[in-house]
Amino acid sequence: MGCRIQYYLIAIFSFCLIISCDKEEDPTNNETEGYIQYGTPMANIPENEELVMYEVNLRAFSADGDLQGVQNRLDEIAELGVNIIWLMPIQTNGGPINSPYAISDYYAVDEEYGTLENLRTFIEEAHSRNILVILDWVANHTAWDHTWMADSSWYTQDVNGNIIHPAGTNWTDVADLNFDNENMANQMIDAMKYWVLEANADGYRCDAADYVLFEFWKRAIDSLRAIPNRELVLFAEGARNDHFEAGFDLNFDWSFYNRTVDIFSNGMNAEYLYSQHIVTYGAVPAAKEKVRFTTNHDQCAWDGTAIDIYGGIDASLAAFAATLFYPGVPLIYTGQEIGWNVQIPFFSNSIINWNYGASTLEIYKKLMNAYTNNEEFKLGALNNFSSSDVVCINREINGNSAWCIVNTRNSYSSFNLPLELQNFSGINLLDGNSFSTNGNVLSLNPFEILIFK
Repeated sequence: MGCRIQYYLIAIFSFCLIISCDKEEDPTNNETEGYIQYGTPMANIPENEELVMYEVNLRAFSADGDLQGVQNRLDEIAELGVNIIWLMPIQTNGGPINSPYAISDYYAVDEEYGTLENLRTFIEEAHSRNILVILDWVANHTAWDHTWMADSSWYTQDVNGNIIHPAGTNWTDVADLNFDNENMANQMIDAMKYWVLEANADGYRCDAADYVLFEFWKRAIDSLRAIPNRELVLFAEGARNDHFEAGFDLNFDWSFYNRTVDIFSNGMNAEYLYSQHIVTYGAVPAAKEKVRFTTNHDQCAWDGTAIDIYGGIDASLAAFAATLFYPGVPLIYTGQEIGWNVQIPFFSNSIINWNYGASTLEIYKKLMNAYTNNEEFKLGALNNFSSSDVVCINREINGNSAWCIVNTRNSYSSFNLPLELQNFSGINLLDGNSFSTNGNVLSLNPFEILIFK
């Protein structure tokens, strides 16, 4: 009898152990982490092709460099037609160079930026303006003082057993994580669930996504999408096409950006922009999108402002317009909208003067108003009529048509109009006045922008 009881006890223990292991290995099990959904998730979020993104560098955005400083200007962000904000990392960071991408605690808001309650309030305020908020997620590496360092098996090691920084980089302030370690991967997924549930975040921009295994992203995204009653936006900082297969909605379009620099700064044939678009979107699955930009935190910090890179404020505006009216998700970076011509670091604070650049801001507002209030530009099919010096594209939907013409040169250009625009009469979408052409040739001022229908 005693042996039988012992057998049953062993069997019960083994069963419980199996169930426990199954739960640990199944990151899509949303009953194990014990988090509670805070607030009310936004419903009916925009389709990917309707997103307009704004990247926030907290350390530059306000004098205090915190969430409240951004919250105070949410109305100004909304005026640009923005419906999704990407916050650069808000988790506790460490390391010798003060990088926000050196995370020392995945579960805490760095006191530099505020508290969990501040983040919750910020997201509530953004939601009240129909703006989603995604957080920057640094999965590839941590700071060297992260608590996970207690288990060296969670990190990549060299042949001598030493933890290393990410291979092929100069990122010596961070330690490379080992995604072959199931416990680490599951803990990472748990942390990603935490912010979606406890802060009501709307998704993530995933840093250095190309460095992380496809298999991890697939498991993590499946887990996040399994959270009940949640719609999320997931954005990969990378160029791998398998990001879409893993479940990401968006990734960066570096090739398109590089082509705009070639055209506007180096005199490349403007027709190549359309060619680049066709090549890029030929590898993008339906309902997925590329994020297109003329600056972001990396470009601005290391290479120069958009004004530096394109060779002047007018050139940067023209490049932005050409980028904006092509298909894709447009991105505006902190201070870009006022033409802030100071390189903005993100390892330290460098405060933007929002009273600067009022005239540039008005141009951005007009461009964004034309884009957001005319469905042709967000949803319409693309037709190309460009020449070697002039970007000319048309977007059509439901029998309606809208146009973007941009002179890519710092000189006067004559553009041979397509038949559709010869002796054309319509509305200038930048000022509401009438717009018309006479004959078959259009004369354009240096870097002139025309948006009409």
